Amino acid sequence: MTQEIIIEADGGSRGNPGPSGSGTLLIDDATGQVIAEAAVFHGVATNNYAEYKAVIIGFELANELAPEANVTVRVDSKLVVEQASGRWKVKHDSMAELMAELRQLIGSRNVLFEWVPREENVRADSLANEAMDAEKSVVRKFVGEPGTSSIQVVTESTARASDLEYNPELPSSVRAPRDISKKLTTVILVRHGRTALTESHRISGRGGEDPALSTVGLEDANRVAKELAKIGKSGLLGSVRAPAVIISSPLARTLETAGVISKMLDIPIAVEDDLAEIAFGEWDGHTNQQVAEKWPDLYQAWRGDVSITPPGGGESIIEFDSRIQKVRSKIISDYEGQTVIVVSHVMPIRGFLKRAMDADWPAYWRVSVAPCSITALRFWGEEAAEVSFVNYSGHL
Repeated sequence: MTQEIIIEADGGSRGNPGPSGSGTLLIDDATGQVIAEAAVFHGVATNNYAEYKAVIIGFELANELAPEANVTVRVDSKLVVEQASGRWKVKHDSMAELMAELRQLIGSRNVLFEWVPREENVRADSLANEAMDAEKSVVRKFVGEPGTSSIQVVTESTARASDLEYNPELPSSVRAPRDISKKLTTVILVRHGRTALTESHRISGRGGEDPALSTVGLEDANRVAKELAKIGKSGLLGSVRAPAVIISSPLARTLETAGVISKMLDIPIAVEDDLAEIAFGEWDGHTNQQVAEKWPDLYQAWRGDVSITPPGGGESIIEFDSRIQKVRSKIISDYEGQTVIVVSHVMPIRGFLKRAMDADWPAYWRVSVAPCSITALRFWGEEAAEVSFVNYSGHL
């Protein structure tokens, strides 16, 4: 494995912001051989965004193909070089998010950022223009004997570098089961938009007030609907088959959110009663602090015991989990081989994740689920499962 690699990266935007693309090459420093290259289309974005993404894509490829190598990054963006080297402050929130993503990919690697004149970065520039001209993405990985020019394309994908491991039929990991008889069912989980109780941090379960969406909750729903309209076309879910149906909890906030999505995607809604939120009984409508003050002993015991039930018709986590796993199993059986959007609540989404990860009870309190966030899971009946992403809220 090569010990020294070069990332050549460039990005462009025709309009700034406008149609944008990134170009990236991964090069063996010792031989000058191209290990991989990417031309990635982003849609409407700025030059700075495309340039940062070009470097990020380079490290995605480097982490896969040369995980132990030292890296020299060559770009013609002074901003990227100085900010990534820590000499300039990152002022804009969107750039700060990209910088955080980049630093996570770099990890403990030995990395040097170098500025190069534009005329010395023509290969990466050409790939960025390829992406913008075609309005699609391609990643190519190459193999060949070191020191020779006998390279061969072994992987070509109309996807981003981060999508290269995506398998449209089977689980992506080589350690996952392969003797699978059930077809893939993709479950796109969406939490409802905000309500007055959400905004005031009050408990809101099944059997309580059943609030409708607030004004900002309706805005949440419209934003997530626009994101879900990209399924099968672009974005995080660009590789996923288009959804056949929306399955909703019966509560008002989920039905209203599902209705907005249904109108945007022009697909029907089916209601499953058991997708409703866990029942909190007499605690519904209170803040956690109020519950702790009014039922101090029971509240403390409940926090540490999944078998304890809130008073007045509440559910224990054990009771709730039994309910949610039955409806989850029903959905992936009824819609085997399809993509479904499930509009539900915090606890049901955690329940789906618990089964997908084959996890224990802590799955119910270790996952954040924001209003109108998206979580994508893949199930092959009860034989295998895979988590694609959790709590995505970039559209909000």
